[in-house]
Amino acid sequence: MRPASGRAAVPTRTTRADSGEGAGPPVGGTSPSPPVAGIDNRSTIPHTARRNAGRPAVPGRTTVRAVPRWVWALPPIAVLAFVFLYPLALVVQQSFSPDEGGTSFEPYAEVFASEAFREALGTTVWLAVGATVGCLVLGFVLALVIAFVPFPGGKAVAKFIDVFLSFPSFLITLALLFIYGTVGMANGVWTDVTGAAEGPFHFLTTPWGVLLAEITYFTPFVMRPLLAAFSQLDTAQLEVASSLGARPARIVRRVILPEALPALAAGGSLVLVMCLNEFGIVLFTGAKGVTTLPMLVYGKAILESDYPAACVVAVVNIAISVGLYSLYRVVSRRVGA
Repeated sequence: MRPASGRAAVPTRTTRADSGEGAGPPVGGTSPSPPVAGIDNRSTIPHTARRNAGRPAVPGRTTVRAVPRWVWALPPIAVLAFVFLYPLALVVQQSFSPDEGGTSFEPYAEVFASEAFREALGTTVWLAVGATVGCLVLGFVLALVIAFVPFPGGKAVAKFIDVFLSFPSFLITLALLFIYGTVGMANGVWTDVTGAAEGPFHFLTTPWGVLLAEITYFTPFVMRPLLAAFSQLDTAQLEVASSLGARPARIVRRVILPEALPALAAGGSLVLVMCLNEFGIVLFTGAKGVTTLPMLVYGKAILESDYPAACVVAVVNIAISVGLYSLYRVVSRRVGA
């Protein structure tokens, strides 16, 4: 019979490849034609080669090996070692090198036995702790007002805090000098009103003036993480607590404060470390009776040219800072910061 198309049926030839008996040369003994450009040549690739494409390389075959990951870590480690670790190593080495030569613990013994070092250490610690406590209290109150008390310009104030973080510390101290300095605005108003020879505000040259300047400058460093934490607080919790008759103080204590603990821990730890290493505020207030560890390093190195003693104080300052940072990491993990 003839098919419906009008063409004669061509009998098909069954080959060994089609029957699954194994690949062999085509009928007639001819080899497959070479691939031609522009034509799909996938039919000329053996079936096993197509099936193994994309699989892991078999041992014994030539493969391109990727660069180990530790190689990519070498450039940043080299830069870090040259920029930071090498100068730090020189400071540590100099702290063990007395003026007489050699290597000994004599510079450490002399510094630890001096009254100036003990006073500077005590002043540094109490100023840092006092400024941190003040920043935590003031920053928490201000962040509460900005986040939960609507008032005109609240968003502008929140954005100004980000700008305030970029200010240098001496700029804030200079502003306080214009207000509370010996010839500042406050003393000027007092003398104009009372006719006195001088005003009563002279606290900027005391430890209390340094404490005020540090609290003023470092409070935004506590407010920034607090505002970020308050922005993620579910306001439904506040509404439910208020509907149940809870007073604002109870809402703050039972709802807001637990959510703010990680941010308080992060901001407080940062302020504590920065206050321990603060130099510009103490210098610009002109508080001659206030000597902190950074000021002692400056005095030993620049004024007295006692570089071993200066390096000893610097190593102690670094050790305290690193220890506090390690403590901050432990606390932050526990509170979930």
